[in-house]
Amino acid sequence: MVRNHGEASNDGQRRTFHLERSELLSDLRSRLVIGWASPRTWALKATTAARYPVLEIVDAAPVYFPGFDALTLDYPQLLAMVREHRYATWRTALSSVIGIYLITDTRDGRHYVGKADGSDSLLQRWAAYASNGHGGNVELRGRDPASFRFSVLRIFDPSTPTREINTAEGHFKHALDSRRHGLNRN
Repeated sequence: MVRNHGEASNDGQRRTFHLERSELLSDLRSRLVIGWASPRTWALKATTAARYPVLEIVDAAPVYFPGFDALTLDYPQLLAMVREHRYATWRTALSSVIGIYLITDTRDGRHYVGKADGSDSLLQRWAAYASNGHGGNVELRGRDPASFRFSVLRIFDPSTPTREINTAEGHFKHALDSRRHGLNRN
């Protein structure tokens, strides 16, 4: 999909337009297969293109899960991971563990250390950030999530006692000084 910002030039024979790629329907990029009537025609007017049948929407190429130790996502990647089929293995991995994660605001380098514990997996916790940008955290409200980077600090088996997870979270808040110089209030 592109946005047409109007005519850029017109010399009487040739018209050009200022087009900008749009993120609308971006999850279908390189996946839409239509029945192309004429192999020699590469551009069509909308009224003609509307008559070409959609044959299929192919699966997007899966994105390899790098492992918890190498996992770093910026906010657009987080949105894609939560929504797009090609990240199915990522969602499976993140839904199977709980743990401690780090959000870095790349504009000022400030950290937020968070945890996913109890019945909340890392996937559930990160999906909350994808849905509203702040996941309910007071210090993250009002910040632009587009500058957030997400990473995993430590993972735990879902049967790990809450006390152990709380101790680990406290350690990372202290080690990264995220209470005094970061985005943690507690």
